[in-house]
Amino acid sequence: MRSSYIFTSESVSEGHPDKVADQISDTIVDLFLSKDAEARIACETLTTTNLVVLAGEIRCKGVYENGEWAEGALAEIEAAVRATVRRIGYEQSGFHWETFTFENNLHGQSAEIAMGVDEGSNKDEGAGDQGIMFGYATDETPGLMPATLYYSHKILETMAADRHSGAAPFLEPDAKSQVTLQYENGVPVGAVALVVSTQHKAGYCLQGANADAARYGELKDYVTGVLTRTLPDGFITDATKIYINPTGAFEIGGPDGDAGLTGRKIIVDTYGGAAPHGGGAFSGKDPTKVDRSAAYITRYLAKNIVAAGLAKRCTIQLAYAIGVSKPLSLYVDTHGLLRPQALAALQGVDHLIHTGDIGGPQILAELERIAPLSVVRGNNDGDAWADGIPEHLTLRFGAISLYVLHDLKRLAIDPKAEGIDAVIAGHSHKPLHEERDGVLYLNPGSAGPRRFKLPIGVAILHIDGGRVHAEMITLEV
Repeated sequence: MRSSYIFTSESVSEGHPDKVADQISDTIVDLFLSKDAEARIACETLTTTNLVVLAGEIRCKGVYENGEWAEGALAEIEAAVRATVRRIGYEQSGFHWETFTFENNLHGQSAEIAMGVDEGSNKDEGAGDQGIMFGYATDETPGLMPATLYYSHKILETMAADRHSGAAPFLEPDAKSQVTLQYENGVPVGAVALVVSTQHKAGYCLQGANADAARYGELKDYVTGVLTRTLPDGFITDATKIYINPTGAFEIGGPDGDAGLTGRKIIVDTYGGAAPHGGGAFSGKDPTKVDRSAAYITRYLAKNIVAAGLAKRCTIQLAYAIGVSKPLSLYVDTHGLLRPQALAALQGVDHLIHTGDIGGPQILAELERIAPLSVVRGNNDGDAWADGIPEHLTLRFGAISLYVLHDLKRLAIDPKAEGIDAVIAGHSHKPLHEERDGVLYLNPGSAGPRRFKLPIGVAILHIDGGRVHAEMITLEV
């Protein structure tokens, strides 16, 4: 696991053609579920120049039954789709909410899928399809999302709000953002590059028939202000590369500029590339589709693990088979977790001792980059990579002897009789610093997950000739 690196994520606005398609598909989901709480919907949308096409499979009492549409249903669906496009803000010659051509190719759900999914007298409701789903959370931002994606979203949220309110009347709905951040010790510390491409009214560009440098300057100053207000203080410096509409002009946009399809922005919809993705999209699907519901619950679980201080990052995977109610597998990874503040506090030491649960070989590699390392196996380190790591060991530094183990309750020797000067343990996460019968007993606490609202900390041992004493350091995290 690298601690210093550059990482990038992107976001797209509500007016991006793929997101227009996503929102239309979700409009159909909302409409059908408002009619029938057990409706089944798998709605795909295509958008292009003055055209919206729906396709997919549905089942909805009172709306579509026995292969027939209820009276007024088709007109209500079309009205809902046009209202969505109007809310987004498209009133352009190439894509206008009132005048685009609308095609509805929704049809009934397969009876064979329904047989496997529907709850019955002898079975629970089954998953709507097979697949793998991931949830992720990180403490990089207040929203527990990766910082690169978090700020990419915030940039476009601000611009959309200003467009709707009239504060930025020169903006049109289609836009994209991209944020590249520098990470040091796993923490974002600065912006390397920022990109915003936004559709605009005629003339707010440097190139093309309508080019107007003064108007482009107004747009550029506005976007620069959004970037400055969105990124943390000090992130944007003279070294930050900023690109605003780098093509020179962006008057033709939305579905008129590029076709849009439901489900093509799955990385934007999740974690910006910072976590795995199972491949399934969210939009246009009712809750029986585990692509959506299982991804939501894994995010909920990962977020609560991080919010509770149990991990700095958390990845969770679920896997399902179609028609089967319970997941086939559950995978949880808290990424070993050594906090960047702990790594910083350990810089400059001559030797490192790790007594807690290790979590994975990447943690050992990260510590070994700081200083020579001695480590004992934790009670959760049962995988093959931990084979050969001892449960306890004795270290000697000059005249000083240290006895190291994971759990102090498993201490099986008489330290004083064995000539031990200090016993160092982990496991409980509760800091301990006391002397008994001339032997120092030390538990530095947790340098990673927070347990039971206990402090996060490390301990520095100072050996001076024949004496040893410990400095307990509480970390601000």
